[in-house]
Amino acid sequence: MATTVMVVDDSLFMRKMLRDLLEGQGYQVVAEAADGNEAVARFRESSPELVTLDIVMPNKSGIEALAEIMALDPAARVVMCSAVGQESMTQAASEAGARAFILKPFNPEHVVQVLRDVCGG
Repeated sequence: MATTVMVVDDSLFMRKMLRDLLEGQGYQVVAEAADGNEAVARFRESSPELVTLDIVMPNKSGIEALAEIMALDPAARVVMCSAVGQESMTQAASEAGARAFILKPFNPEHVVQVLRDVCGG
């Protein structure tokens, strides 16, 4: 059975790129969201096994959404994605429960390896 994933990014292009990459690797994308508010709502609806979550988004940041997702499910597996390599943001995301980070622009092989590591194989 395929691992279920929710892809969260304010860029439709980035969501499509991640969806295509993940589905090509056998993951099942069960939800997408374009901002933090939508991410929390979609997480409640779809209960994905894995979440890729952009840090910088409108309405609610990825870090705020991460905190809410972790409150809903402390065992949630969330991988943060960002073009911003700022230490303070990655530190805040780690403290909020992020399992790993992927920097944009994406290296497809690296993305797949990080997600495998987070999923335990």
